[in-house]
Amino acid sequence: MKRKFIFTIGLVWIISMTACQSTQKPYNYRPYLNNMPASILVLPPINQSMAVMAPYMYLSIISRPIAEKGYYVFPVAVIDALMKENGVSSPEDMHRIPLTKINEIIHPDAVLYVTIKEWGTKYKVIDSQTIVHVSAKLIDTDTGNIIWQNERKMVKSSNDNANNIVEMLIAALVNQVLSNFLDPTIDVAKLVNRHLYDNGYNGLLLGKYHPLFDESQKEVGARMKLDK
Repeated sequence: MKRKFIFTIGLVWIISMTACQSTQKPYNYRPYLNNMPASILVLPPINQSMAVMAPYMYLSIISRPIAEKGYYVFPVAVIDALMKENGVSSPEDMHRIPLTKINEIIHPDAVLYVTIKEWGTKYKVIDSQTIVHVSAKLIDTDTGNIIWQNERKMVKSSNDNANNIVEMLIAALVNQVLSNFLDPTIDVAKLVNRHLYDNGYNGLLLGKYHPLFDESQKEVGARMKLDK
């Protein structure tokens, strides 16, 4: 009787999970498909965290995941220097520049606006947590429309693999010592980028420079038609 009850509960759980997955609507890529960019300009991110160096650390890892999706990414260091040379020193001011002005001077197809909401490692007695929370939106420079947006938060604990209090204490101590030489937020931020830009549900679409661009466009287009 007990085994039958457990089997029934398990069956109900599987059915409910399947139902949730089947009813989940696909991400609306129609604005994206209608304004498919070939080049993307990434503005220095607005920093809402307490980590002063977070924007510069994030800029150092932002270009690769977007370029690997098949886009031309304007060199982020050059863009940052160009803005500052023209009297726009803070990311907040950079984000306020009219798209028409950006389009006139730099000519990107789209601009990526990033906000760092959380960044850093918090230390406790038996644990340390590295937190990275980033939101991003991609705006078409011709229309000014948001064609894609996403947000991801990841928390990595030092005792994720610890089995007892002693292991937790050792893990927290080792992590705190290593953080003086290696910043763990970079590795966590790379994972956030993977989930933010490169996932099968609401990540960036494959760009025009990706070898599978045409196939991807047909697949996503068909999916959008089915969702009407």
